[in-house]
Amino acid sequence: MRPFKAILQLPLSLLVASLTVRAAAVPVKSTHLTPEDFKQTISEGVWFVEHFSPYCGHCQKFEPTWMNLVEEFEKSSDPGIHLAQVNCAVNGDLCSENGITGYPQMNLYRNGEFVEMYRKDRDFDMLVEYISTHAEPTATPSVPSTTAAVEIPTSTRPAEPLHVQTARAALNPSGAVVSLGPDNFQDFIDQGPTFIKFFAPWCGHCKKLAPVWTQLARHMQNKLNVAEVNCDDHKSLCTSQGVTGFPMLFYYAHGAKTEYTGGRKYEQLIAFTDKAAAPTMEEITADALEGYVQKHPVLYLLLHSSPDTAIVHEVGKDSHLLLGSPPIYTSTSQELFNRYSVPTTSSWALLALKDHDSKIPTSMYYPSSTKAQGSLTTWLLENRLPTSVELSRDAFQQVMNAPHKPLVVIAGSYKDSEENIPEKIVDIGKKWKLSKGHEGQREVVFTWMDGGQWGSWMKNMYGMKANSGPAVVIADHQSLLYYDQDPSGQPIKLTSTSIFSAIDGINQGSVNAKHSENMIERFIRGLNDGANWGAAWIAEHPYMTVFIIAASLVTLVIVVKRALSEDLSTLRGDSRKSNRLD
Repeated sequence: MRPFKAILQLPLSLLVASLTVRAAAVPVKSTHLTPEDFKQTISEGVWFVEHFSPYCGHCQKFEPTWMNLVEEFEKSSDPGIHLAQVNCAVNGDLCSENGITGYPQMNLYRNGEFVEMYRKDRDFDMLVEYISTHAEPTATPSVPSTTAAVEIPTSTRPAEPLHVQTARAALNPSGAVVSLGPDNFQDFIDQGPTFIKFFAPWCGHCKKLAPVWTQLARHMQNKLNVAEVNCDDHKSLCTSQGVTGFPMLFYYAHGAKTEYTGGRKYEQLIAFTDKAAAPTMEEITADALEGYVQKHPVLYLLLHSSPDTAIVHEVGKDSHLLLGSPPIYTSTSQELFNRYSVPTTSSWALLALKDHDSKIPTSMYYPSSTKAQGSLTTWLLENRLPTSVELSRDAFQQVMNAPHKPLVVIAGSYKDSEENIPEKIVDIGKKWKLSKGHEGQREVVFTWMDGGQWGSWMKNMYGMKANSGPAVVIADHQSLLYYDQDPSGQPIKLTSTSIFSAIDGINQGSVNAKHSENMIERFIRGLNDGANWGAAWIAEHPYMTVFIIAASLVTLVIVVKRALSEDLSTLRGDSRKSNRLD
């Protein structure tokens, strides 16, 4: 009670002054929204809404930054944007309805419609830049009449970057998931790039993905078609599209189909679709190339002469299958033509630059090259992986199930190992890239796996043990085969000599493969593959199936009838023979 008495004994003027100073120090109050007023409040204008929980440590840490943002924008008479908050601990249903998957999450809304989720760092300056970019002030800044507009001569205007993207119809105008069946499937994917989920209502993983898929469609409004197919209702359609499990996700663009094998979390799907819907290519200068090479583990560089724009649009069309990874950059720089020794007879060339190395392309595709005899799409898919990469959960599917079926060198990385496994793998990968003599062979990707996280899987799948030194295998994952010996029968060691020898032996067929499945698993998989093949064949040849079944039934009836007839004849013959005296 003593502090309270002390306050009462203060002079009134001093107490008022103290309270005045205290009130001035109170931060600007943020608008809090509830289920009752959320939709009505954000129905007009641009709103940036933070969804948070008072129990979340990240939210508590971010609170001062948010209050500074509120003060920064609300002090303006015409900020063009409003900031508000939703307490998810109190209004959990509203947060679920808004697709909140973590705290704090900030969503941008315009006239009551969801636009996108803020995905950058929660840094004050970056937030201010982002909010300012999306603000829509009602007043238009006036230009003093005494100031004359200065016309920049055409010859001195800076050239804008070229963004190449094929023309598209209005995609996903409603921001909703579209249900497809045999009647509308082809017409729908012909409209433009489409992301489709094939599912079964009873599938647990499908149920878990359903709300995320709805949020994804909302995010990709006016950007990308998002749809789904119920495989219980449309079995023949799903079989014809190669659906072998649930859920399966396929991206369709320009008559081609690519399976999405990445993560199924909202953030991962958003990252994928944002890339897929982004402009296909961007033009860069020779001086800027090094910066992009250091930014991306793999990128493609299209060099072309200024008049040759047809190849730009051809590559832009085919590159949709890459789903935004790796990116493609274009340039007309003669300096780059000379640097990479592009034949003078070629008006264009496509280069693959990997592992942050801008000096030596890992592959080059141009009109007169032997590679150009094959499909441009095939070349793009075969060169999209880095030479060396950690085989993490996110990279696993992209590497192990790559459509061109590379050989994957896998080394287990353990904390108690005396060797720096990742560093050695990267070094061996560089030596492989520089070595000659493996042109035309299967691509090889050099990887390492965290033994602490993946140790049990590596042991069960490939027999790799932590206590046996740096274990190395070479996996042919899509055939469920692996190799752990070189041609001499010795275990593969973590050296370039041993690994290169084993790779050569695999390509020459002199190294025996081992199965990563046991006999029972292989038998069950064989039955399953046979059943899937039969179902696919029946779906593709329904009339032939009916004919074969009918012919088989007729044949069976004839055979049975003939057998019965022969049995009756035999019985009659035996009866007559028994009545004869001789």
